[in-house]
Amino acid sequence: IMGIINVTPDSFSDQGRYAASEKAIEHAIKLIADGADLLDIGGESSRPGSAYVSLDEELNRVIPVIEALKSAAIPISVDTTKPEVMQAAVQAGVSMINDINALRTEGALKIIAESGVMVCLMHMQGLPKTMQDNPLYADVVSEVREFLQQRIQIAQDWGISNDQLVIDPGFGFGKTLQHNLELFRSLDQFTTLNIPVMVGVSRKSMLGTITGNDVNHRTYASIAAAVLAAEKGAKILRVHDVKATKEAILVFNALNR
Repeated sequence: IMGIINVTPDSFSDQGRYAASEKAIEHAIKLIADGADLLDIGGESSRPGSAYVSLDEELNRVIPVIEALKSAAIPISVDTTKPEVMQAAVQAGVSMINDINALRTEGALKIIAESGVMVCLMHMQGLPKTMQDNPLYADVVSEVREFLQQRIQIAQDWGISNDQLVIDPGFGFGKTLQHNLELFRSLDQFTTLNIPVMVGVSRKSMLGTITGNDVNHRTYASIAAAVLAAEKGAKILRVHDVKATKEAILVFNALNR
């Protein structure tokens, strides 16, 4: 269970509740107590239509939180596309880079190869500011799978081992509701790449469209999706509601053991 910490004023899920470092650290400590297995700290919102954040601003948001949590008993991930933030986060003690751009920014591959930290390669069509304007695919499952397979191969060519890799189909990142549903139903096609799959659908608009609920009332839908993702082979669940998800997965595992 990966707990989400958005150190941003414009996150879709918490509307800037943890934008201040102190609030973000308090929330992180709560998520650890709730049973999070790792934490993902982000300083730039990637919601549809989000604005670019400068390098200095992103560093000022995430590095103090990482440094405050590096003595925590669980691994820390940083959610960023900027190589400079990756490098600073590695130096501050993170164990993982969560990159929605799949290490396509110049310099990103080199940092992972030299540092040996883990990395999540995610699929995204377009950029956050415009990705939901008109996403198009001939076959969303095969196209996303092929993209991730190519990024895995490129990472391997750089000397990055499979043990360092995680993949994410990128639900909501340049996808319509129908695209998201097709990807979710076909998660088993991604597990055949023999790289752990991360799923992040917690509180996302696809669940709001299905249920009719706003972002503040999607906990039950998020838990249902997390359990189904686990059943389909996802190894990491990136969620906001750690305690509820943790208990649901404990029951799921016990009943299926």
